[in-house]
Amino acid sequence: MDWNIIYYSEALQEEIVNLPAGIQARYIHLTKRMRVHGANLVMPHTKPMKDGLFELRMKSKEGIGRVFYCTLVNKQIAMLHCFIKKTQKTPPSDLKLAISRMKEVKANADT
Repeated sequence: MDWNIIYYSEALQEEIVNLPAGIQARYIHLTKRMRVHGANLVMPHTKPMKDGLFELRMKSKEGIGRVFYCTLVNKQIAMLHCFIKKTQKTPPSDLKLAISRMKEVKANADT
């Protein structure tokens, strides 16, 4: 059984669709691999952050993009938040938002 990718919201799906073309192409390529091989594609493609949160790492000539995600039961990958990286470190506000969404998604998956 392949993995299923779900999105936190339609707004997030739209943000991902509106990523710069090279970053979006990389996202499509990596998520196709995730559907077959699972959520952990290892560095440099994916990186565990903390407490079950991971980041999908995309790089192209337009810049660096990140999508935070987590895994759920029944082979589901929940995309939580995306952003274009402008500094070396992940902005704390983006990380905090992703953690908050992960907690919400996991709580709703248990009910």
